[in-house]
Amino acid sequence: MNNMPKYIIITPVRDEALYIEKTVESVSHQTILPFLWIIVDDGSTDGTGEILDTCTAQASWIKVIHRGNRGFRANGSGVMEAFYAGYSVISDESWDFIIKLDGDLSFSPDYFEQCFKIFEIETQLGIGGGTICQLENGQLRMDSEGDPPFHVRGATKIYRRACWEKIYPLIKAPGWDTLDEVKANLHGWTTRTFAELKLVQHKATGGADGFWRDRFKNGRANYITGYHPIYMLAKCVKRSLRRPILLESLALLAGFCSGYLKRIPQVQDDEVIRYLRQQQIRFLLRQPGIYG
Repeated sequence: MNNMPKYIIITPVRDEALYIEKTVESVSHQTILPFLWIIVDDGSTDGTGEILDTCTAQASWIKVIHRGNRGFRANGSGVMEAFYAGYSVISDESWDFIIKLDGDLSFSPDYFEQCFKIFEIETQLGIGGGTICQLENGQLRMDSEGDPPFHVRGATKIYRRACWEKIYPLIKAPGWDTLDEVKANLHGWTTRTFAELKLVQHKATGGADGFWRDRFKNGRANYITGYHPIYMLAKCVKRSLRRPILLESLALLAGFCSGYLKRIPQVQDDEVIRYLRQQQIRFLLRQPGIYG
């Protein structure tokens, strides 16, 4: 690489005592270390905070922030509130990349170095990140089936600074990790997952919620971010044959419709929602766009 990038990681965590040491070990062994890593303990009750204080005590470039326990897990909004609690303490503004990283991941020592090489080559790449995988019987299984080509999992989001300045702030609601990419594409940036760079997620996506609640939550997030109802119906039909049969589709549809029934506010950005819906209709009409 021509220049060593200066990057900051923000990691919101809540009750990750079983996995956080794996993430600390992975980051600490990177070939390019972060300039600053802010870990926000969002009211953990399982000893996560104590583990963080112990295993990061000797690393001056790691800062741990402890937040009080709100008494429940706030999907979407909670993780963004914790993220911004970390973001608010950044005093050095000379960074090149900012990264949102979950606290249940492990990855190779050159993970970030390889990511930055891709950003260096693809000058219009605004948001990127590796492929989230699960370990099953000793084998890696990609956890990205059905994701659109522009999507980067919220567990590992790398934002180029120039792109970040266009899309900031991220919404504090479910669906934040889709709307940021839509907004980036609207402003002329590209966003994608790096298939060749894999991270192991030691807790299944949505594992804290259970299958139905996780898919219901995703459907609610699709409503909040302004998905076109026709596209949402097509999405549910496509997923109806996944096992367990119909359950995922019903949960997604229930979550989506609940937004209308409860009159939950949607994202207040008409331009972004209009662009998102145009792209979804283009996809259904098999026209080129961010969905492929």
